[in-house]
Amino acid sequence: MEGRSGVDAAAHHGHGPERMKSRVIERWVEAHLAGRRISANSLIISVYGDLIAVHGGVVWLADLIRLMAPFGLNERVVRTSVYRLVQDDWLESGQVGRRSYYRLAASGMRRFAPAWRRIFEPEGEGWSGTWQVVMLPSALEARVADNLRRELSWAGYGALNAGVLLRPTDDASTLRNILDGCGLRDRVVPLTARGLDGVTGAATDELVRECWDLQAIAATYDGFIEHFRPLLRAFGAGEAEPEQAFLVQTLLMHEFRRVLLHDPQLPVQVMPNRWRGDAARELCARLYRLSWRAACRHLQASCATPEGPLPPPSAQFFRRFGGLELPPAATDEVAAEG
Repeated sequence: MEGRSGVDAAAHHGHGPERMKSRVIERWVEAHLAGRRISANSLIISVYGDLIAVHGGVVWLADLIRLMAPFGLNERVVRTSVYRLVQDDWLESGQVGRRSYYRLAASGMRRFAPAWRRIFEPEGEGWSGTWQVVMLPSALEARVADNLRRELSWAGYGALNAGVLLRPTDDASTLRNILDGCGLRDRVVPLTARGLDGVTGAATDELVRECWDLQAIAATYDGFIEHFRPLLRAFGAGEAEPEQAFLVQTLLMHEFRRVLLHDPQLPVQVMPNRWRGDAARELCARLYRLSWRAACRHLQASCATPEGPLPPPSAQFFRRFGGLELPPAATDEVAAEG
């Protein structure tokens, strides 16, 4: 097709004529939306982070309104949400004539990037045995301390008590960035610690149980698996049409991102055997690999930018979940771009 890139061809690869909607997927989406209270702001950010950002990051407001309608979000709700997201520095707006468009703001990209890295590029298994430890002075204002605890919790830190938070990781840069972002580099004591030689693994296990409720997190993963696993058969049989693929992929990533927020993603050396988070990630990756082509096809058919059609996804998109399979033409383009 003239003007289409190899990535557009990838979005169309294997589809042929337009498909009828799958009743299985349609019923699943209806039940999901009816059974959960989903924040419009958060869902819009999920759409931007998963697909719009990698297709140039900009869409017309009118296109976004139509894109979000199947989720049960009407025009008033979408307009209100994007206004609030602009006020919170997640999005920024622009205008051409009387038409408005929205893109992820630079601050929104910075805030969103760690969450998406945790989804698509989890930390490797290597861990030297180092712990990052944060000690909060008692003189720290309650509001400031609570905000720091929240930021550290999102980064996977556990609370030994109200004044000591820790995480088994070799990564000290994330901690420094959090302290800098909170303006606390000179008020909080960060430490790097290592266990003494000869200390048993049982002591570490007890510390992990005290700081993180892994049983509750595993139960959350089990719920995720039970909820999304029925979709594998429908997608594996090629029953999903583009809009359904977009809906499912958006809800999949939205829910997986929410579940991951509660998972500290600790090194495998301190985790239980057969961790349920691994099974949930594998299910998420399988569904994503089955849905992304049709989901991209729907986005590209539904949205445009002030400069014209949506650009193809960035090369980084195709590295998600260890690599997304492409037809040869798109593979060549991504290799050239990378």
